[in-house]
Amino acid sequence: MGRWMELTSVVLRGGAVVAALSMAIGCAKSSSTSNSPAEAKSANQLLNVSNDPTRELWKEMNAAFVADHQKKTGVATTIKQSHAGSSSQARAVIDGLGADVVTLAMETDTDAIRKAGLIESNWQERLPNRSIPYLSTIVFVVRKGNPKGIKDWPDLGQEGIEVITPNPKTSGNGKLSFLAAWGSVLLRGGSTEDATKLVTTIYKQTPVLDTAARAATTTFAQKQIGDVHLTWESEAHLEVDEAKGSLEIIYPPISIKAEPPVAWVDRNVQRKKSADLAKAYLEFTYTDEGQRIFAKHFYRPYKAEILAEFASQFPEIRLFGIEEIAKNWQDANDQFFSEGKVFDQIYSGDAGAPPLPTAKSSEKK
Repeated sequence: MGRWMELTSVVLRGGAVVAALSMAIGCAKSSSTSNSPAEAKSANQLLNVSNDPTRELWKEMNAAFVADHQKKTGVATTIKQSHAGSSSQARAVIDGLGADVVTLAMETDTDAIRKAGLIESNWQERLPNRSIPYLSTIVFVVRKGNPKGIKDWPDLGQEGIEVITPNPKTSGNGKLSFLAAWGSVLLRGGSTEDATKLVTTIYKQTPVLDTAARAATTTFAQKQIGDVHLTWESEAHLEVDEAKGSLEIIYPPISIKAEPPVAWVDRNVQRKKSADLAKAYLEFTYTDEGQRIFAKHFYRPYKAEILAEFASQFPEIRLFGIEEIAKNWQDANDQFFSEGKVFDQIYSGDAGAPPLPTAKSSEKK
């Protein structure tokens, strides 16, 4: 935990799945040199560049796909994983990390790769549900017994509540946590001034601003810093399970609907001749088997019938879409996280944020 990047290989040899976890390395760009020239030319090898807390998810998904693909084609495949903060990973791919597919936390991160010319402009139309195979949200992890009585977003603004959340400039978890707090105010009738006050207090009371989700988990769960951790629903379950009774999950009444997209990186798969494999890999995530793997790891499946199978593990809360507090994800990114905009002003101590549009659904509960 807390490492910048991790690579995982899943290789099928003679019908057996062999998983090998490589050593963490210092920076994303340098990892692009880890593939040999022979590997780079292979049509049977993929690199999945993903966001920070999805290591366990993709490890199982990769093994399932490798077995399924060999059963159907007789071809052995290798899949590697790369993990760090979502925005950091997008930058790494743009700078040369040789991703065949990207499974990042934010639409804006994937689209940044498109803007750099590596992904085709129609990428969201190539797979079902705008290339979003699962949904998630942000919840709270607290100490056992919830000693600070934290149940809802306004509680995070109480004096003395230490909040652990990663940096929204580098982490999808960080962006979603910020937007969840902001939207929780606007969508229950509050003003932009009220929202600014809450998020300003939250970041004032954030003692550590880690660069990625898994590092924030380490800060809260292992280093025992903070009263509440704002994190992915999936990460919360893993964190609580590993804590063996010392932590618990709190579901706030309202939170944001996270929509992590997937895409193959056209320029890279054309160069590596891995386009067919990359497409098959991402299509596998939409199969019933792939959807159940998402659910097993506490990601909400895209398919309603699979989600219904696991309904007991996904409490019903009000999940609001980004279009309820901004025009779209790009607009939200520009308004809140671009240089000098709302987050920068709040974090630097200048809370005079520019006027923002009121929520479109402020009457919804």
